[in-house]
Amino acid sequence: MLDVPLLIGGKSCPARDGRTFERCNPVTGEVVSRVAAATLEDADAAVAAAQAAFPVWAALAPNERRTRLLAAAELMQARASEFIEAAGETGAMANWCGFNVKLAAGMLREAASMTTQINGEVIPSDVPGSFAMALRQPCGVILGIAPWNAPVILATRALAMPLACGNTVVLKASELSPAVHRLIGQVLQDAGLGDGVVNVISNAPVDAPAIVERLIANPAVRRVNFTGSTHVGRIVAELAARHLKPALLELGGKAPFLVLDDADLDAAVDAAAFGAYFNQGQICMSTERLIVDSKVADAFIDKLAAKVATLRAGHPQADDSVLGSLVDASAGVRIKALIDDAVGKGARLVVGGQVDGSIMQPTLLDGVTPSMRLYREESFGPVAVLLRGDGDEALLSLANDSEFGLSAAIFSRDTGRALALAQRVESGICHINGPTVHDEAQMPFGGVKSSGYGSFGGKASIEQFTQLRWITLQNGPRHYPI
Repeated sequence: MLDVPLLIGGKSCPARDGRTFERCNPVTGEVVSRVAAATLEDADAAVAAAQAAFPVWAALAPNERRTRLLAAAELMQARASEFIEAAGETGAMANWCGFNVKLAAGMLREAASMTTQINGEVIPSDVPGSFAMALRQPCGVILGIAPWNAPVILATRALAMPLACGNTVVLKASELSPAVHRLIGQVLQDAGLGDGVVNVISNAPVDAPAIVERLIANPAVRRVNFTGSTHVGRIVAELAARHLKPALLELGGKAPFLVLDDADLDAAVDAAAFGAYFNQGQICMSTERLIVDSKVADAFIDKLAAKVATLRAGHPQADDSVLGSLVDASAGVRIKALIDDAVGKGARLVVGGQVDGSIMQPTLLDGVTPSMRLYREESFGPVAVLLRGDGDEALLSLANDSEFGLSAAIFSRDTGRALALAQRVESGICHINGPTVHDEAQMPFGGVKSSGYGSFGGKASIEQFTQLRWITLQNGPRHYPI
């Protein structure tokens, strides 16, 4: 069992009132971590520590910030085994945890490369002798709120570019992966970023609304970034708007996967299976809607069903497990209700659907219609549905018939045809002849509609985590009308 203290001002500390909560392995029920349950005063202290550290961190030369972030990336990879050990909090497979560490370290390296790319510009002025500039400067304290499903990637993403831009950070850890999130903070602390530059607080689940509201309301917090469900994202957006805080939101998805009538079906099946079932479908980009031209739909679903039948879910440490566990048994109950609703209204269960506690077998359904909850609701589980359409326009209409708009994919041998469609899909991300699940540290990552707004990643993040200022320098006399 891991003891998980708070990280405030460079120091490990318990909650002020000594309270803790426990996180259990979803498969075995064993306690994995005993976690400090922050009070409102702890939240205030974390922000105060970040505010105190801000002037020194913001004043560092860009190459010094680069050096420290690169050191953090190396240390994160060196401690990969510790992150994998803490993965018992979510029941994830070791390959998923290892991938998390690798990509998160890449995010730190990409952020390091951005420290010298925070540019301004000189703007011609109509005022004689006026030298006008637009400058980007650090904002101050950034609040990052990260989820459990890709715990190393998404928590690191909440920190990396804010730090590169000269801000300090408070990370509110997920109640479902607190040890992993706390370890990220410790890695950054041990890498020598400086006391208070990164602070991590954890809270008991019942306290989450009050802690989040307290953090957002704190005047020293200048920006908010949140990754998580659309439901909670709306709450964060409302709180941020109430306090006039800009927010970056990366929320839910129900990714469409379009298969045109000329697609390479074998390649499409491999990408669809990966996108739908990797990490038990618990990824914001997971393929949920397989939108297939009627001419090839039967052949496609037969090939995919055969593939899915080989993807056994089980204990993450079992030799024959290809897929691991859901985050908890309640997720299985919720997802099974969506499947039962669809089957009860006429959908065909092609393969899967079995649930045993937090272990759910990958599931494929055909004949799903708009009257069924699975047509519109995000399952956030190992479930994909096949929707049929006649021709490209019908497939596009089905793809855009969703409140979500994060990731999408199109498979076709005619790349020009696919590119024309990709520009009309209502999503922040679209991959041609590739899976919906794809992330790289330097790419602009964000959604539209109910999938949120703003973009993480590389240069796109600079706008989110800096303040654009107009500064002028008057050379010589200036005429005034009075």
